[in-house]
Amino acid sequence: MAIILGGNMEAPSDHVNLQEVLPEGFIDRTAKIGKMIGWTPQIDILSHSSIGGFVSHCGWNSTLESIWFGVPIAALPLHAEQQLIAFQMIVELGLAVEIKMDYRLDLFNKDGDESTITAEEIERGIRCLMELDHGKRKKLKEMSEKSRKALMNSGSSYAWLSHFIQDDIKYE
Repeated sequence: MAIILGGNMEAPSDHVNLQEVLPEGFIDRTAKIGKMIGWTPQIDILSHSSIGGFVSHCGWNSTLESIWFGVPIAALPLHAEQQLIAFQMIVELGLAVEIKMDYRLDLFNKDGDESTITAEEIERGIRCLMELDHGKRKKLKEMSEKSRKALMNSGSSYAWLSHFIQDDIKYE
């Protein structure tokens, strides 16, 4: 993950004192509605029943984990295949909402104060995510169930992996 400050992207670092990197009063204002933690496995978060949505760069593993747990995505793709996966999730499958970025700007421009994304756009994307209609949530739940069935003994993924292994053994 990267931290975008004033339009510039910086590599994350470990901070012992969160007060140094967060806006003044942020921890106090969010104490009753959020929790500041270090790193935790993503699947531990996505599998929690209180999670209503996920802002994701749409990397392959994050997307699969989100579908597996039936958590809708607000897509914020940055690099490589992430744009393609986000497009498929938003447009083709209807399982995600878009957070729009201005890809014409230089994301790594350390001199300018141009932003590739605004706070208002992030807010809009998250609001859209949290206000998803019942049909999209139902579709995501169905996709989650299909992904789980595919890994069962009689599922398509299980069957094709078995065929692959048998073919490999046969032609060794």
